[in-house]
Amino acid sequence: MEYAVIKIGGKQYRVSKGDIVEVDKQKPKTDGTAQLDQVLLLVSGSKVKIGKPKIDNVKVKAKILGEKKGRKIRVAKFKSKVRYRKVIGFRPVFTRLQIMEIEFKTRSSDSHG
Repeated sequence: MEYAVIKIGGKQYRVSKGDIVEVDKQKPKTDGTAQLDQVLLLVSGSKVKIGKPKIDNVKVKAKILGEKKGRKIRVAKFKSKVRYRKVIGFRPVFTRLQIMEIEFKTRSSDSHG
């Protein structure tokens, strides 16, 4: 079983190949893909690689499936003794990502002269 923990928009998600993840709204590229390079943890079989804070040579490729509105969040303001009450509704927008592959390069290909 191969999976990774990635960080998107200040939140962490555990993903593996083929997963569909809803994240906070992301700016889409023109080709409809996303390359996520903030990989915090990588598990491949019995090997575990932990980043400090992230792993440099690992990228997660994802396909953007579209955007979706979330459930309504109600925000209330209230002041006592003055009859001030205000309720505002808010629906966050999520981006749906399908994880295509977790790609990691070996250090031998990153030769520095």
